[in-house]
Amino acid sequence: MCGISGYVGTTIGKENLSQMVFSQHHRGPDASGVYEDTGFADLGHNRLSIIDLSAEANQPFTDASGRYVMVYNGEVYNYKEIRDSLQGHYNFRTQSDTEVVLAAYIHFGPDCLQRFNGMFAFAIWDTHSKSLFAARDRFGVKPFYYTQTKDGFYFASEIKALKKVTETELNSSVFANYFAFGSYGMPDETFYSGIHQLPGGHSLVCNASDIKINRWYNFEERVSQIPTNLSLEQVKQYYTELLKDCISLRFRADVPVGINISGGIDSSLLLSLVNLRDDAPQIKAYTFYTGDSRYDELPWVEAMIQHTKTPLTKLGFTAEEVSEFAKIISRFQEEPFGGIPTLAYAKIFKQAQKDGVKVLLDGQGMDEAWAGYDYYHTRSQQTIQGQSAGGSPFKIRCLQPSFLALATKPKYPEPFDNALQNKQYRDLFYTKIPRALRFNDRISMAFSTELREPFLDYRLVEFAFAQSEQYKLQNGQSKFVLREILGDLVTNKVVNAPKRALQTPQREWMGGELKSTMKQAIDDLKASSYSDWFDFKEIQSEWDSYQNGNQESSFHLWQWMNFSLLANEKTNSNHGI
Repeated sequence: MCGISGYVGTTIGKENLSQMVFSQHHRGPDASGVYEDTGFADLGHNRLSIIDLSAEANQPFTDASGRYVMVYNGEVYNYKEIRDSLQGHYNFRTQSDTEVVLAAYIHFGPDCLQRFNGMFAFAIWDTHSKSLFAARDRFGVKPFYYTQTKDGFYFASEIKALKKVTETELNSSVFANYFAFGSYGMPDETFYSGIHQLPGGHSLVCNASDIKINRWYNFEERVSQIPTNLSLEQVKQYYTELLKDCISLRFRADVPVGINISGGIDSSLLLSLVNLRDDAPQIKAYTFYTGDSRYDELPWVEAMIQHTKTPLTKLGFTAEEVSEFAKIISRFQEEPFGGIPTLAYAKIFKQAQKDGVKVLLDGQGMDEAWAGYDYYHTRSQQTIQGQSAGGSPFKIRCLQPSFLALATKPKYPEPFDNALQNKQYRDLFYTKIPRALRFNDRISMAFSTELREPFLDYRLVEFAFAQSEQYKLQNGQSKFVLREILGDLVTNKVVNAPKRALQTPQREWMGGELKSTMKQAIDDLKASSYSDWFDFKEIQSEWDSYQNGNQESSFHLWQWMNFSLLANEKTNSNHGI
């Protein structure tokens, strides 16, 4: 994986671009480079070498003619097939997927995006037309942030790079929606004023005068073309073969590859299919645990490992680690992230980096494609797994009325004719997947490790999404087809493992071992320049109630703890890994 950055305009200096590149060093410690088209544009790159480790594949990458220059973050997994199709049209100098992406753009133009199967964010500068073409993958696995100032257009893989060249402040409206409704923003928004995202499945063209954004991935149209009259056996057979292909593509790497597993159906299926590979005995697996049997998935993980004999590294995560680790991860996330489970998950990437494993696979994406969350079974419009129907995890009475007035409950498109698919669509493009991908990108990149998500292959998502409800929810269980497929591979104990809302005892730790940390977070909020957002009398009342046993939800406590770190960013900026 890599970090990209750049500028289109007339006034940026090499020093500013160098600062942007340096700020993203963790995303690509193997090489860095800059390109200058003086007076027009500058591009920067940090490289994490995964495919073709030679210096010839370093970036910014220029084609033989010198006309096109590219910075690229991600992997196009089917690059070998695309390369074969371009023979006779382009003379390749490297074995990298980087060069294939640039060659495909030169030959096919923007239509090249339809041929790419992977995760990517890239920008290509045309030295003749003096214009920039940039694009982001279908689901937004890889980030692309940008801002426009009086000086020009800046872009980067992370917000911290843009902070080097532009003034910004926390976006009060986006934060109001976060505290009031749990929203992490719309696809083009960030938690910083003036800093935007290019949404997943979109591209942009930028020149000296303007920016034009285009949606290149039409999910709804593609789903409508998928057959839905297949028998259960036909669905299982087709989907299983597709799964094998998706996993095989994501093992294309010139560095060691490992996998992250939990005890759920998704990672169990991933592990089972990985175990069919000839190199399975050399593939390391990683999991975390906390020692709390109410939340740990270790029994299901060990049951799977007993079946596959995969080498397993088990990483314990304790309450004592939360405070310092949260400061580290918050600095890399820069925006609110998903609680203590995200911290525990980050520890896996830290260990993988020590082990020299540069690529990890995980099972993200199955719940959204096959309707795996509990609220898919109900009329609930919740977006948080495991919440009771009667209560709310959002404590709006703890917000000052003037701040709460900035909040507007998000409304999401409903392009399908049934509630289930509309919820799935919301989670894929507006809520669950965008925020999970952002959390995961930052924690993997914090430790210079590439994360690949085979179950987010667009072919898998489209096919599963299109299938009828009976193949998703049946006999009181979710992800029916997946359980059927997994049942052909492993024991019933694994197949029937429950879906767990949390993988750490966050609720218990918040009211117990982390009590002093939580109190300090509230004090830090009071001392911050954002204290006028909150009603601290109500916050204290909620905190007292929580300590007295009202622990239906800990999400609001995590919001306050997480925000206290963001609000005091300068204080925490010196914490290292």
